[in-house]
Order: sequence, then structure tokens, then C-alpha cells
Amino acid sequence: MGKTILAFDFGTNSIGCAVGQSITGTAQGLPAFKAQDGIPNWEQIGKVISEWNPDLLVIGLPLNMDGTEQPLTQRARKFANRLNGRFNLPIALQDERLTTVEARSEIFARGGYKALKKDKVDSISACLILESWFENNML
Repeated sequence: MGKTILAFDFGTNSIGCAVGQSITGTAQGLPAFKAQDGIPNWEQIGKVISEWNPDLLVIGLPLNMDGTEQPLTQRARKFANRLNGRFNLPIALQDERLTTVEARSEIFARGGYKALKKDKVDSISACLILESWFENNML
């Protein structure tokens, strides 16, 4: 049986979101959540969780290129812990190195500079995080 998974690309001003199915191993972007210093509107996140009823939440873990942690890494871990505490769903952390760069390239290729809106980049980054999780975790 397939599983529904939500992915988040944590940021201090915006948190990208995507949904995917384990059967297809693909993801689609959802609208990004605005955040104030990394704190989202938890009610909006709750609505998305209620709507999609996910089996798992995947949170992108920002790391330096050499694999070491950066200041945002601990904040992303804290966000993951809060998601688990509020919604009692299993959490997985996924290395997200280069997802924002890849998302910008993909959007630019489709629509040029005008298409490079921050919320769109964050949602595509969340898709890439989820798709890389599928690649690393599905048999």
C-alpha cells in the first residue's frame, strides 16, 4: 500500500511544502508557508496535514557542502521536533544540499528570471527534498 508523505524546506522567512506518494516516488509542490524568524502559522500547517493525512513528514536538513552543520541546521531540527510534537507524525530528516540551487535552475529553465519567485523556489526545493528521500528510501 502506498504512503502519502509531506516534505518541508525550512527557512526563516518561508517554508516550502510538497506532497508525494511512495507508489510513484514523485512529488508536487504546495503553497509555501510564510514564517517569522522560522516560526510558521501552525494552524495553516495543521490544515495541510489534515487535508493530506500523511504517513510521514520529511524535513530538509541544511548542511554545508562538506556535510558539517550550519546555524540553520539546528533550527531545521527544532522545526522537525515541533512538527512531531504538535501532530504526532513520524519525522525523517533529508540532506538538502543543493536543492535550492537545483530548484532555481529548474524554474529559470521553464520561465526565466520573472518565474524565480521565492515561494515557488521553496516549494520546488521541497519537491526535490522529497524526491531525493524517495530515491534513498524506497526499495
